[in-house]
Amino acid sequence: MASQTHGHLMILTIPHCERLDMTKILIAYGTTEGHTARIAECIADVIRGQGHEADALDLKRSRDAVMDPYDAAIVGGSIHMGKHDEHVRDFVRRNRAALERRPSAFFSVGVASYREMENARAYVEKFEQETGWRPAHVGFFGGALLYRQYGFLERLMMKRIVHSKPGNLSLDTSRDHEYTEWDEVKRFADDFLQQLVSKVASKINN
Repeated sequence: MASQTHGHLMILTIPHCERLDMTKILIAYGTTEGHTARIAECIADVIRGQGHEADALDLKRSRDAVMDPYDAAIVGGSIHMGKHDEHVRDFVRRNRAALERRPSAFFSVGVASYREMENARAYVEKFEQETGWRPAHVGFFGGALLYRQYGFLERLMMKRIVHSKPGNLSLDTSRDHEYTEWDEVKRFADDFLQQLVSKVASKINN
């Protein structure tokens, strides 16, 4: 932050990343069946609704995404077969330094977050070990069982896995089942923005 003095009036010149009026935020995500994309778009809508700019990018389609144009970032990934999406892992490894320099957060999507928080946290810890990135703010969101999108063998396999898990997950393969608490998703986005504004205000005041 620089300052210019005109007479007795001091004018503060605030860099783009420290402005409170408009912040450009990246929501980079990896999705398997598309449910994580819906969550990312929900987060983007909350951010836009508060007057900021948000880009929700599917990392499978935007493999060369970079952090340079953005003031902050939220990264999210679905859990499939016990691991977060590989495109998310690759993105974080490539951009770890940039993520650490900016306000950033991570959200994890999976049915484990619905009733198995211990497992959900273990998946995130594994992701942190694989990437070296330890975000200060992490959100856990229940995913979905999209039986109608699964092939025959995958549907049988998922039904067997669900049967072995706690949490009263549905075994009805004739329809899809959603376990996301959308109010929690919106609260996660609001909390991130609040923390971002607080950090920017602190920099300006200092």
